[in-house]
Amino acid sequence: MNWHIKKSLAACIGMAMFAATSAYAQETIKIGVTEPLTGPVAAAGTYVTNGARIAADYVNQNGGVLGKKIQLVIEDNKSNPREAVNSVEKLILKDKVPVLMGAWSSTFTLAIMPKLIEYEVPLVVEAASSSKITTAGNPWVFRTSPTSAMEAQAFSKVIDGYNPASKKADFLVVNNDWGLGAAVEFKKMLEAKGIAIGRTETMTPDMTDLSAQLAALKGSGSDTVFVTSGIEQLTLAIRQAGEQRLPQRIITTGGAFPEPLLKTPGPKGYVSQHLLFFAPWAPERAKHPAVAKAFMDGWKARGLELAGQVEGFRGFDAILTIAEAIKLAGKAEPAAIRDALWKVQVKGTNGDIAFSKVGVAGKESGQANPNVYVVELKDGQVTVK
Repeated sequence: MNWHIKKSLAACIGMAMFAATSAYAQETIKIGVTEPLTGPVAAAGTYVTNGARIAADYVNQNGGVLGKKIQLVIEDNKSNPREAVNSVEKLILKDKVPVLMGAWSSTFTLAIMPKLIEYEVPLVVEAASSSKITTAGNPWVFRTSPTSAMEAQAFSKVIDGYNPASKKADFLVVNNDWGLGAAVEFKKMLEAKGIAIGRTETMTPDMTDLSAQLAALKGSGSDTVFVTSGIEQLTLAIRQAGEQRLPQRIITTGGAFPEPLLKTPGPKGYVSQHLLFFAPWAPERAKHPAVAKAFMDGWKARGLELAGQVEGFRGFDAILTIAEAIKLAGKAEPAAIRDALWKVQVKGTNGDIAFSKVGVAGKESGQANPNVYVVELKDGQVTVK
């Protein structure tokens, strides 16, 4: 074979490969995902991403969307707001995604929101709870998770049943938009019930020694401590609180669960309670058990830890919501998807997903109304309240 023939053959092969790649791109509908896959809150971001993958498989196995398969394009925001912005710009400008899911933390989500307006691409927020996200006047934002205010109001019905009743509460929260915002909203709810507010201690997201904060809380005279942070830090806080024998009732907010305490519990008899948005220990309580089962079956098939579903369902429900919006839009274009998100009626693991308008008139963001569960953890065993 002479040189000219080899060159022509190579060119033909190259063109065929390019054509195949282009055809694949045209045959799939891309959904951008930005999550913390490394850094201080990587555990939660990884679970959410796995939930998104299970949803993509579920949608594709059931015919896809508009005759095409959906394709997740996943970027690691590295638990950092600057990296979150970089990841979104890559997804929009290089990968050409028409819609996004992310970015787990309120701080990361708030950081990327200006880019949504700049590039006019919609975002489904699967986890972040700061009220700022839906009150900032960003019409490209749709949140499937509850705000801290919604979570606090849901819990207000539960706290009335405590015996002995709560009379004074302290807070231990991560020092960012999520933790500080949760403290503000829960304090409002407690004060409205006549419950006194005591100390508020903060921690950076990467702090691994909370002994000083816990020592300050131990002598505060309160009966309850509300803790807000990610999986890793919740686990640390509860373990160290147990070791220090904090007398207060421990309640965690934000939907995270200290999964490692299932396998290696803290001091015997120590109890903590957790506000969650999906309880895999009682799937029969889900409003749509068949959907919950599909998610849980996909999770089990991947050999993932049961408790990770507490975060993983977020990705599952968000991707189902995006897929339905694309279907209603009739095309994978950002503005059309945004308009269609206002029309979705999705059966999710958490319940019914539909968006109400909140925020600045004429620039409203979408907010769903999720369910809240309370679970109790003691000696590695979970009870759903």
